[in-house]
Amino acid sequence: MTLPALIGLIAFVAVPFLLAIVLSLYNVRIGQVRPPAFLGLTYYIRLVTDPVYSVPFLQSLLNNMVFAVVVIPVQTGLALLLAVLLNRKLRGVAIFRTFFFMPVVFPMALVAVVWRLILERSPDGLLNAGVHFITAGLVPAQDWLGQSSTALGSVILLSIWQGVGFQMIIILAALQEIPPDRYEAARIDRANAWQQFINITIPGIRNTLIFVIMLTTIYAFRVYDQVYILIKTAGANQSATQTVLYQATSAVFDQNNFGLASAITVVFFIIIVAITVVQRRILQQRGEG
Repeated sequence: MTLPALIGLIAFVAVPFLLAIVLSLYNVRIGQVRPPAFLGLTYYIRLVTDPVYSVPFLQSLLNNMVFAVVVIPVQTGLALLLAVLLNRKLRGVAIFRTFFFMPVVFPMALVAVVWRLILERSPDGLLNAGVHFITAGLVPAQDWLGQSSTALGSVILLSIWQGVGFQMIIILAALQEIPPDRYEAARIDRANAWQQFINITIPGIRNTLIFVIMLTTIYAFRVYDQVYILIKTAGANQSATQTVLYQATSAVFDQNNFGLASAITVVFFIIIVAITVVQRRILQQRGEG
């Protein structure tokens, strides 16, 4: 019964990862006449010691970390809040559920283009126009994507808006599985809404929350589409917004260096696996306590 899943896991995860390890040991370039030269661990060493390679890599890794540290708790907390609010028997609640889930259905390319218009640096940009109206013109138009201080925050805001609906639906499904008689018993014992939330809701969806947090972590570290589109089409600040995956694809398409891209991918994969394992153990220990 597990054979199809194992075949898919081997074909689409294990084999590509092993291929990336092999490619990272060679100087592989498209169109080269000579056979790929064996370099061993050269690219791995350069990612740590050579400023030409290490500085962009460490900056990209830092951007990924900041992105994940902000997106994981904020997006999960917002998804939980929306799920609790929409888990009520109110007239028209299905419309609100559809409204909040709608951004998930949109392709990331479309979402990035829409937010490019929102974050437009000119005074006619939607965000700049809104800030101008609220502050009565006291705050001038800002280059939200071009400034290093706001570029990554803009990408984070876009990502939370686009992805929160997916986590909301998962948590909402878990909330609907909690037996209603638990809340009835709590109300009989005169437990207020906050006490019901802490003692019934959270324990009832603990496993789902762990799953959502881990899933959000993986998505946060593999962020690429919106960064690529905003950098290439909207002139976003590259050093402040580029992620590790963006740097890896740049090594392929801009530098024609598959060996370097593979080394970056392997190192990043190991980092993600280590973070996921540690995160899972911490969440399990807290849940068991």
